[in-house]
Amino acid sequence: MSTVHVKRAFKYRFYPTPEQAAELARTFGCVRKVYNLALAARTEAWTLRQERVNYNATSVMLTAWKKTEDLAYLNEVSSVPLQQALRHLQMAFTHFFAKRARYPRFKSRKKSRRSAEYTTSAFRFREGRLTLAKMAEPLDIVWSRPLPEDAQPSTVTVSQDAAGRWFVSLLVADPAVLPLAANQNAVGVDAGLEHLLTLSTGEKIANPRHERRDRERLAKLQRELSRKARGEGTNRAKARRRVARIHARITDRRRDHLHKLTTRLVRENQTIVIEDLAVRNMVKNRSLARAISDAAWSDFRGLLEYKAAWYGREVIAVDRWFPSSKLCSECGTVRDTMPLNLRIWTCGCGASHDRDVNAAKNLLAAGRAVSACGAGVRPQRESSRTGRSAVKQETHGATRGLPRLQTGKDVNDCSLTSRPRLRR
Repeated sequence: MSTVHVKRAFKYRFYPTPEQAAELARTFGCVRKVYNLALAARTEAWTLRQERVNYNATSVMLTAWKKTEDLAYLNEVSSVPLQQALRHLQMAFTHFFAKRARYPRFKSRKKSRRSAEYTTSAFRFREGRLTLAKMAEPLDIVWSRPLPEDAQPSTVTVSQDAAGRWFVSLLVADPAVLPLAANQNAVGVDAGLEHLLTLSTGEKIANPRHERRDRERLAKLQRELSRKARGEGTNRAKARRRVARIHARITDRRRDHLHKLTTRLVRENQTIVIEDLAVRNMVKNRSLARAISDAAWSDFRGLLEYKAAWYGREVIAVDRWFPSSKLCSECGTVRDTMPLNLRIWTCGCGASHDRDVNAAKNLLAAGRAVSACGAGVRPQRESSRTGRSAVKQETHGATRGLPRLQTGKDVNDCSLTSRPRLRR
């Protein structure tokens, strides 16, 4: 019986020759052009004729475009990245129709990511040397970490970031990624700004504030960029790259830190409970937008979820309206108010709480309830300290408006009281 291994992308930096850089730049431009042409054709077909155009139809269009005089330059690059661009557009529409994403947008020459994807028919990988289609020499790759033994890439993605750095990503099956031995550890994780993460164990992980460390240097370079004449001038391009290098350094440090944190949490705990934060809405707060963006809570959740899937762990996201900060983890009483500047508070039962540690403990308790029976987890708001009473639901209408907390089970499956929506 064959074992199905996890497919994993290994990303490396490489340094192209001038000829390779020119070829890749042409490929990036052609990929962007084909994507935009196909998107325009699909949009026009639906707007004017109520006709849906799929990937096969756009592939036929691509063949016709290559035969025209204006688009004959598409024949100068490998056809595989162009076909992959059409597949990516098809996937974008699939996500749109499934209501997982917005309508696909046109790619911009200045703002969109510069990348091209090659499948096995468009590259050769032998003895650790990667040669792409239309190129005579292999890429000069810095092998910063080894590939899995006998790895054979199924796809290769070449990209260039705003700072001018070149990267190649190889998708290979990694036999080293196996489910970890199960344990009984569970942890609640409360995200914040003063501390990046607070665990239900009481541990607090400091917020590195990567952007703040380079803020003065970044502001200086941005002022220099603003003084350059607008357009395609060399001086402005140099100033823009200097700004982009600072942003790239901030991003690299932040992502490295999040990778280390998420790997540790997944290795140590069987169940990890987090809060379903609406980060897109939270960054609308002008006072906190920069700090929230620098914390990168969405990136943290994304890394945590895919690593948990790799290693056989469970991540539970508790409803964002669950008042984890207002709820006493000892007696279950919910406070009426909880201003952000209140970090230590004492409940009427006499228990003294650190705001973040208390929230992490409540998230852990809520996550365990959800894991056990898919229950609604909002406690009752009353002074009788009967916060988490177990009263069976009698009618379906009593639970109307309560969420399904990523377990596939309705709140009626468990004997917890339905409660009104409370703001945290």
